[in-house]
Amino acid sequence: MSNTPAPVPLCDINARYQFLKPQIDAAILRVVASGQAILGPEVAAFEKEAAAFCGADHAVGCGSGSDALVLALHALDIGPGDEVIIPPFTFFATAGAVCRVGATPVFADIDPLTFNIDPEQIEAKVTPRTKAVIPVHLFGQCCDMDAIWEIAEANRLFVIEDAAQSFGSDYKGRKCGTLGAVAAMSFYPTKNLGAFGDAGLVTTNNPDIDKKLRALRVHGSEVKYYHKYIGYNMRLDAVHAAALRVQLPHVANWLNGRAEAAKRYDRLIEESNLHGFMRRPVVKPDRKHTFNQYVVQVPGTHRDSLVKYLKDNSVGVEVYYPLSLHEQECFKDLGYWTGDFPTSEAAAATVMALPMFPEITEAQQRRVMEVCTAYLSQSLRKAA
Repeated sequence: MSNTPAPVPLCDINARYQFLKPQIDAAILRVVASGQAILGPEVAAFEKEAAAFCGADHAVGCGSGSDALVLALHALDIGPGDEVIIPPFTFFATAGAVCRVGATPVFADIDPLTFNIDPEQIEAKVTPRTKAVIPVHLFGQCCDMDAIWEIAEANRLFVIEDAAQSFGSDYKGRKCGTLGAVAAMSFYPTKNLGAFGDAGLVTTNNPDIDKKLRALRVHGSEVKYYHKYIGYNMRLDAVHAAALRVQLPHVANWLNGRAEAAKRYDRLIEESNLHGFMRRPVVKPDRKHTFNQYVVQVPGTHRDSLVKYLKDNSVGVEVYYPLSLHEQECFKDLGYWTGDFPTSEAAAATVMALPMFPEITEAQQRRVMEVCTAYLSQSLRKAA
């Protein structure tokens, strides 16, 4: 019998499936038997239920979180000649969607504590061509929306929430998905609410935007074969909608599980005397953080070595994100250089995500801390 500790995954999506296996299997078989594979009643029902969960008037299902961003931008008539302010420290899709509609991403640096876009930096980047700002609620915590709303109102800008990582989070009692003109969400399998493949959602309180979104996702057609816009094939598959419907009533409990796991990490970091080496996530008092990721910071000289050590010891870990968007090769023509966004660059050099999922046990988290402590002890011995 082996004494090797069991691996700790970064995210155990199978646990969610096993918990609801009979219901999910039945829902998928129901779709298969119906012959309605794309859109249809399952998608319509999920849209209604998801809108109610978020407190939004309308929700439009689509193929992915990336699709949701493109649809949101297009529905607001953002395109060539327009500028959209975004953070440089986020997943590629935020900037990619802006470019996909022909607009120009303009980067504004982030807050060093939350990693979310810094409102003061937004204000400095507004020009006559600026049409929107995309606050990304990174890792599951909403941005400083009061300040962003004030800037947007003063400059007549659309606010488009990138809520891909924050389904279920809230800002001063209002859920994300209702904090802008539109919001884009992702149901990638590792998200707070995850499909069994790519899936996304756009929410809005504006009925005209809702109508346009529904047309854009089916090649710009409001009536079949009659095309009002040049749209996209960005429809939501019914099988994903059916599986998401089964899971949606459990999201609140899962978010509580994530919050409890985050508190245990906070405590275990203190108990392991790692608090001087590893900076825990900062949670603002007026926000509900859903901990889609539990992201810590370690000194840049140690981050990559610790990541390797964790992987070598079968502990899941990921770096979100190792290179700021303004430094990506595909955005060279935007004219940015290393050094332009120092806070984003510092985050990219020091952040790492520890295993996080609702079902993670204290024993698994202790294992994570044991490996981190062993790494630090080894490093100190080498330096002595």
